[in-house]
Amino acid sequence: MTDVLIGIYPWIKAVHIMSVIAWMAGLFYLPRLFVYHAERAPVGSELDQTFQIMEEKLLRVIMNPSMIVAWVAGLIMLGLGAFDFASVWAWVKIVSVILMTAAHMWMAARRKEFAAGRNTRSGRTYRLFNEVPTVLMFLIVVAVVVRPF
Repeated sequence: MTDVLIGIYPWIKAVHIMSVIAWMAGLFYLPRLFVYHAERAPVGSELDQTFQIMEEKLLRVIMNPSMIVAWVAGLIMLGLGAFDFASVWAWVKIVSVILMTAAHMWMAARRKEFAAGRNTRSGRTYRLFNEVPTVLMFLIVVAVVVRPF
């Protein structure tokens, strides 16, 4: 089985990169939706319902599947020896991906609050949170590509 996986390693890596791109698109877009939802859509309004549909579909159809595929492909590569656990860069990436997953889960919880009409956070909170995936992406890309540590 390992020989087969090694043979298709470039495909696993390509799938990993594509799923990360899709996941990141959602991680960047969902907080922006939350900003406008919090600032412009009164609870129960037609606009509130529209935002709820957009947020739910983005999370369920794009973000969740792409996160799962990114994790599975990443774990396969990890199992095939793609990481040097003696290097700091590998640990920076792993910790950053775990934090990215935590950010995803935080956003999923906020979506449920909006759906229940219980959002208490301002648009400013979501604007600030929108920077979290950007900082984590920067750390991951620099750690993997530049490997400065």
